[in-house]
Amino acid sequence: MIRVSDHALLRFLERTQGIDIEALRSELEQRLDRAHAGAAEIGVRNYAIRSEGNQFIVRGGTVTTVLQHRTAAGRLAALPPREPRG
Repeated sequence: MIRVSDHALLRFLERTQGIDIEALRSELEQRLDRAHAGAAEIGVRNYAIRSEGNQFIVRGGTVTTVLQHRTAAGRLAALPPREPRG
């Protein structure tokens, strides 16, 4: 079976569905920035932000995945910690 890469899927959404990916990214960054600033202030690099029924998993200042809140607890506990990058 053929697979579709994340990059190809994003370009498909952008070019054929008219979704402005960078505008979505900017909006999401703005919505999460206050929580990120609070975590950075106390020196936390890996954490979860709960917002609008979702959990945004942050590692080293980058959102790495998004989980639906109702299924997030078990899946979040199963995520192994990542080593900080040099």
